Amino acid sequence: MTIKNTAINDYEKALSWEIFDKIYHRYDIINTILSAGILRSWRKKLVTAFPLTPNMVALDCATGTGEVIVSVMKNHHHSIQAYTGIDLSKNMMAIGQKRFKKMSYNNKVKFVHASATKIPYQDKTFDCVTMAFGIRNIVEYQTCLQDIYRVLADQGTVMIMEFSLPSVAPLRWLYLAYFRFVLPMIGGLLSGDKKAYSYLNKTVESFPYGEAFKKELEKVGFKVTMKPLTFGIATLYIGKK
Repeated sequence: MTIKNTAINDYEKALSWEIFDKIYHRYDIINTILSAGILRSWRKKLVTAFPLTPNMVALDCATGTGEVIVSVMKNHHHSIQAYTGIDLSKNMMAIGQKRFKKMSYNNKVKFVHASATKIPYQDKTFDCVTMAFGIRNIVEYQTCLQDIYRVLADQGTVMIMEFSLPSVAPLRWLYLAYFRFVLPMIGGLLSGDKKAYSYLNKTVESFPYGEAFKKELEKVGFKVTMKPLTFGIATLYIGKK
């Protein structure tokens, strides 16, 4: 299994992937600590909803260290023919590559250095496209959604998991306080890069969520259902082509 290189011309979000390239070595464990393990339960929701068909081919955009691929493959590797992860951070993907070396199905997984706004695959290549906590880091996220639609086969499914803001006022205030003050402080101490976690908190507050993001998916052509997670602090969007 290798990390394949493809020509990348869009560095519109260079700050984002450079940040992840810096904090890659502790990224997963910091996320587990900061989320109190909730991220794992959310990934289980995605795995449960994952649409299974025989010999399916899947893509994970903004794959990072491949956490989504790990979760899905542990449960569904018998039904999956190939699962590709793409990201601009080579350091993050290198961790994912090492993780799969010891697994019996590592030949089904590969990582490709590529942008989610210019997916280097032909139309209708994939049966399912997943993306967890990455879409908000893409400036031209509408372009990303359009390209996901393009590479999905007819009747294919996109699954996007992203942070959202709770509708209940007290919980919303606590949530925002955590993201604005606690996360940058603890994340900065653990990673050695406070700016990285300050940046991440800003993307959460500025990105569309709930009905607003559902409409963005529908504009592209998807039929969408939403599944709020943990009182709405995150949402799983499932779109059918």
